Amino acid sequence: MTTRYICVMQMRTALLLSSVMSLVPVWGAAHPHVFVDTELTVYVDATGQMEGIEVAWTYDDFYSLLILADLKLDNDGDGRLDPSELQRLDGFDLQWVEGYQGDSYATRNGKPATLGAPETRGVSVDRGLITSRHFRALSGPADGVEIKAFDPTFYTAYSLTGTVTVKGPCKATQTPADLDAAYTLVEELLYATPAADLEEGYPEVGEAFADTVSLSCTS
Repeated sequence: MTTRYICVMQMRTALLLSSVMSLVPVWGAAHPHVFVDTELTVYVDATGQMEGIEVAWTYDDFYSLLILADLKLDNDGDGRLDPSELQRLDGFDLQWVEGYQGDSYATRNGKPATLGAPETRGVSVDRGLITSRHFRALSGPADGVEIKAFDPTFYTAYSLTGTVTVKGPCKATQTPADLDAAYTLVEELLYATPAADLEEGYPEVGEAFADTVSLSCTS
C-alpha cells in the first residue's frame, strides 16, 4: 500500500467524520473538533518586564491533512514540505478576523492584559503534522501575569504540552484545569439551555478546560 494511497484514505476518513459530526445532536457538538498541542515560551527582560509570548500550535493529524489538501501541498504524500511549500503555508492561521483574540489570553493580577498582534515565527511539518509559531508582544511587569490557551466555544481544544519555557529572570507554574468540574459545567449549561438557543451558539465553556500558567519574578 503506497503512502499516497494512505493519505487519500485518511482524507476520505476525515471528510466522513466531518459529515458525521454534522449529524450529532447539539449537545454533542459542544465537544471539540480540532485538537492543538500548545507550547509557550515567555520572554522577560533583565528587569522583570514582559516582552511577549511565543506560541507554538501543533495541529492534529486530520486537521493538518485538511489544511495541506486545501492548499494543495505535500502532493507526494510523504508528510514533509519543501522550502517553497513551507513559505506558502507560513501564516496560514494568522489571518484573524476582527475581534478574534487568538485563543491566547493574559491577565495581570486578575485584570486583562492586552496581547499584541501576531507575528509569524515560522511553520514546520513533521510526519504530516503542522506546527506553526507566532509571537505576541506584551508589556508591563511579568510578576503576577497569568496565561491561558483556550477557545471560548470549545470547538478547538488546546492542550499545553511540555514545560513552559521562560527566557528571563522569572519562573512559570502550571496549574492543570479541573476537568471533572469542567465537564460538569458543560452538562449543566447544555441541559439548562433551550435547544433553540443552542442552535444560535454554544455556551462558552472553553476556559474551564484551560490550564493556567502563572509567572513569578520574586526571589
